[in-house]
Amino acid sequence: PSKWLANLVKDSFLGAYPIKVINNGIDLAAFRPTKSDFRKTFNLEDKFIILGVANVWNAKKGFDYFIELSKRISLNTVIVLVGLTLKQMEKLPKNIIGIRNTRNVQELAKIYSAADVFVNPTLEEVMGTTNIEALACGIPVITFDAGGCSENLNDQCGIVVEKENMGALYKAIETIYNNGKSLYMHHCIKRAKLYKKEDRFNEY
Repeated sequence: PSKWLANLVKDSFLGAYPIKVINNGIDLAAFRPTKSDFRKTFNLEDKFIILGVANVWNAKKGFDYFIELSKRISLNTVIVLVGLTLKQMEKLPKNIIGIRNTRNVQELAKIYSAADVFVNPTLEEVMGTTNIEALACGIPVITFDAGGCSENLNDQCGIVVEKENMGALYKAIETIYNNGKSLYMHHCIKRAKLYKKEDRFNEY
C-alpha cells in the first residue's frame, strides 16, 4: 500500500518477485466535509482544534507528543483525541478532549470536518489512512515522516515533519494556525481523490 513498504519488500527474499504499489482506498462518499454541531456540543466554537485519531493510542502512535503539545498550546487552542480508553481519558490535561473509539463513519467525518488541523505524530505507519480520511474532510495534515505517511501529502495540503522533532511539530501547527484552514481545504480534498476506493480496487 505504500512505496515505503515496497522498498522494504524489495530488500527481502520477496525482491525476486514483481512488486506493485496499490494504495489503500477510502470511501469518499462517507469521508467528505460534513456539517455538524460538534463545536457547539463541546463548547469549542471559538477554538482552534488540533485533532488526532487512532484505533489504539500508545507511544508508537504518538500519544506522548499530544501530552507534550498540551503544555505548549495557547488558551484559544484545544486538542481532541479520538480512540482513547476510559483509563487514558481520566488522566488527560484540561485542554485535551478525549473521545472513545467510534465505528460510526459519519460521526468520524463530522469530527474531522470540525477540526482545523489533523496531527499524526506516529512513529511507525505503513500508509497513514487517517491522514487521507482527514484530507477528504478538507482539513490540512501534519505528520511525522514515518513509514508511508509522507506519501499522502504535498506542500499544498499539509506539512511533513522530521520524525520525533517536537519543535518542528509545534512550528508546523503554528504555520497552519497562521495560514488558516481555508487556504488548504480545496487542495486537501483534491489530494484525497487519489485514494478513491473504487479506483484503487480497480487496480487489483
